[in-house]
Amino acid sequence: MSRVTPMFSSRLAPIFVRYVGLKRALGRHFDNPTRTLELLDQFLRERTSTYPDLNAAAFQAWCQTHENVASGVRRFRMIEVYKFCLYRRRTEPRCFVPDPTLFPKPHQKVQPYIFSEQEVARLLEAASRLKRVSLSPLRPEVIRLAIALLFTTGIRRRELLRLTLGDYDRRHATLLIRESKFHKSRLLPINNDIADEIDRYVRARSLRKLPAFSDTALIWNATKGGRAYSCQNLRGCFRSLLQQCSILTAKGRLPRIHDARHSFAVNALLRWYREGVEVDAKLPLLATYMGHASAAATHYYLHWIEPLRTAASEKFADHYGELVAPVRGRKGGQR
Repeated sequence: MSRVTPMFSSRLAPIFVRYVGLKRALGRHFDNPTRTLELLDQFLRERTSTYPDLNAAAFQAWCQTHENVASGVRRFRMIEVYKFCLYRRRTEPRCFVPDPTLFPKPHQKVQPYIFSEQEVARLLEAASRLKRVSLSPLRPEVIRLAIALLFTTGIRRRELLRLTLGDYDRRHATLLIRESKFHKSRLLPINNDIADEIDRYVRARSLRKLPAFSDTALIWNATKGGRAYSCQNLRGCFRSLLQQCSILTAKGRLPRIHDARHSFAVNALLRWYREGVEVDAKLPLLATYMGHASAAATHYYLHWIEPLRTAASEKFADHYGELVAPVRGRKGGQR
């Protein structure tokens, strides 16, 4: 997927262009960091007389223009500038590099919510009862399909919303994920139940004589003549269903859509333990299916929940239980 070349115009513009070009040549989309650098470029361009170069004073003044955003966002933007400065130092050893120890403290990572199969079933049932609206005449079918795909394939939300009808191959029961993270595409096999779910959705579109071209969005609504759901609209529908089903985290908050991806990975691991297969041999396959470069990236999604602990313990007992015996004391008692 081609990216629009950013428009830099400050004194540092040539360096910004080289830096962004390098990151994208390495396979990164680099959209959010580029927007951060564009903000810095605009700041330096508008204050050339005050800050002819990026120094400590300029960086501090630029940071002050972001005090209205959350500390996590400020930290992200400051780190991106820090990385740029490190790149610049390769050719300009005396250039300014900010001190990252002075940046806002990182937030504690959000603990993902792992959905049970029963909870996913409740969400699917609730989606089927959604009311149709003019901008989404297939709202029950499309939201139900979105939930089914999120939990059974583990695809990212943006990958889901980029899917078109042409990306679905019924003959081979596959979905084509086009140029996702790191510009990689992958072909996902899907089971017959999900293929049937997509088929029912396609038939519902046909009965209502809705657009059904190969490039028509799969997760479709009628906004602006027909387009994919936005991330915000999908998130809003998902949160509404969570509220209806009373599905909350331990802290009483609504889970995130991204938790579906975590749930997919954990439930795949749990299923393998229960089936008695070699989990280590399966992890590279899971990494490929989820679009990761290696199994190491997939470990981020593998959380040690209670059902998984029980399944792993039972598998260990089945294979090595006879080797574990209680230690007896000197007088024949166990200890």
